[in-house]
Amino acid sequence: MTTKTATARLDGDGLRFVATTGSGFSLAMDDASGGSAPRPAELLIVAQAGCTAMDVASILRKKRQPFTRYEVRVAGEQRDDPHPHVFQRVRIVHLVEGPVEIEAVRRAIELSATRYCTVTGNLATGVAQIHHAYVVRDGAGEEHYGEVVVTGPHVTIEELAGTPADR
Repeated sequence: MTTKTATARLDGDGLRFVATTGSGFSLAMDDASGGSAPRPAELLIVAQAGCTAMDVASILRKKRQPFTRYEVRVAGEQRDDPHPHVFQRVRIVHLVEGPVEIEAVRRAIELSATRYCTVTGNLATGVAQIHHAYVVRDGAGEEHYGEVVVTGPHVTIEELAGTPADR
């Protein structure tokens, strides 16, 4: 079992905190009234984008898919009341440009969503419904859109990983 650590230190009179990760990196967080850094809930969405992006880019490279541009757009809907304001729906769209095979993109997203992405796994076991999709702009400039998979809500780790027969 791996343990990840972080420390958040109050920085000033408001609610600005500087967090330091166990690996030695620092980042600031603030609330809406301070407005000097991202809010903690925004960082969950950033973590979702980064986690799935790293998975998909790595998988596409291993499959020797020649993408020329790649970005991930994430939008999370939080409930207003009651507290805590959990994410109920998260939409992830992967934008891929280049002469790639659409099936390779779809499969890379599916693997990230159902097997590799730690953040998806954590959010999907709660109340969030996470929609994974792509837009591929091929070498001819044509756009191809597709839905890949929905994970969550209340998925167990075993369900997310699938049974051994599914692997």
